[in-house]
Amino acid sequence: MPGQDWLEAARQAAVSIPTGCLGGSCGACEIEVNGRMVRACVATVPACPGGRLTVTLACDPHW
Repeated sequence: MPGQDWLEAARQAAVSIPTGCLGGSCGACEIEVNGRMVRACVATVPACPGGRLTVTLACDPHW
């Protein structure tokens, strides 16, 4: 749902997003949403006029 916390939305969809600081500074939870990088711990699900979001987990070799 638009406005929902990304980590909660992922949990409800049975998807695990790695976390670190939970404050947006470490980048462990970065996801790519429609081509834009966001930090899931401090971002919310955006409204999407087309009704479809493309989400990809970012890969960080340190996490």
